[in-house]
Amino acid sequence: MPAAFEVRSPASSANLGPGFDSLGLSVPLYTTLRVTPQTRTEVVPLGPDLEGTPADESNYVYRAMLLTAKRAGMTLPPARVEIETEVPLARGLGSSAAALVAGIVAANELLGRPLDDATLLDVAAREEGHADNVAPALYGGIVVATLDKLGTHHIRLDPPAHLGVTVLIPDFELSTAKARAVLPNEYSRADAVHALSHSALLAAALATGRLDLLQHAMQDYIHQIWRAPLVPGLSDILEEAHKHGALGAALSGAGPTVLCFHDTRHETHPLHAFLSSVMKRNGLEGQILDLPIDTQGTLIRTL
Repeated sequence: MPAAFEVRSPASSANLGPGFDSLGLSVPLYTTLRVTPQTRTEVVPLGPDLEGTPADESNYVYRAMLLTAKRAGMTLPPARVEIETEVPLARGLGSSAAALVAGIVAANELLGRPLDDATLLDVAAREEGHADNVAPALYGGIVVATLDKLGTHHIRLDPPAHLGVTVLIPDFELSTAKARAVLPNEYSRADAVHALSHSALLAAALATGRLDLLQHAMQDYIHQIWRAPLVPGLSDILEEAHKHGALGAALSGAGPTVLCFHDTRHETHPLHAFLSSVMKRNGLEGQILDLPIDTQGTLIRTL
């Protein structure tokens, strides 16, 4: 049998304001799989964060592994699959995308790597329905990605110098389905133009290191204004975070986590104090973390 191995996939923050379903970045909170080939299949979720998740082949990670086998036209060999995660569930930090990508990559490794990275991304994006979380989980860094009938296409960007991330992770869950249900079915031409122009400006600012443009580029009318009632204090953060040291602010994915960019050359104490005060005013608790942008994406190592 092949040797046991470990797959580690990072969390991600999608949209970044106007880049709805098309733009995201990875952060160093990880979902880790340890895969040991053996004569029967075992699925073993570990740790309190995964308590209650299926410990059998109905587990989302194992179902992701089966997607790879199906695309490759192969049968997945039996193995023991241990699952751990640091990514908070249902918080807008790509917990499902990290699990999906880790499972897809693990199965590809178990099968002898029949699929290349571009195909793995396509498998993941078609399962998710969009590529904004799975692309940074797979490749790391900042990724702009599209998904259509012709395929999945992406451009990966290294983070600009001095760009850091502050995340406010409230202590409540918000399902993606609930956050998508509040979005309108149609948008005005003005809102569509606003979204196109600001998402293009945001991608260009990140590609060229124009940190001074992030506050303006991250404005969004497509999803954040509709989701604001689901996340107490979100509107205050989007409107005022720049006064406290943020380069720009956005709802992370479907929320409720909020992401702020900061300049790593400057202290983040004022921003932390502001975010804490917003939580306190709204009767919330949570954690505030300063994080770098993960640049490695999903890694595999032999155990």
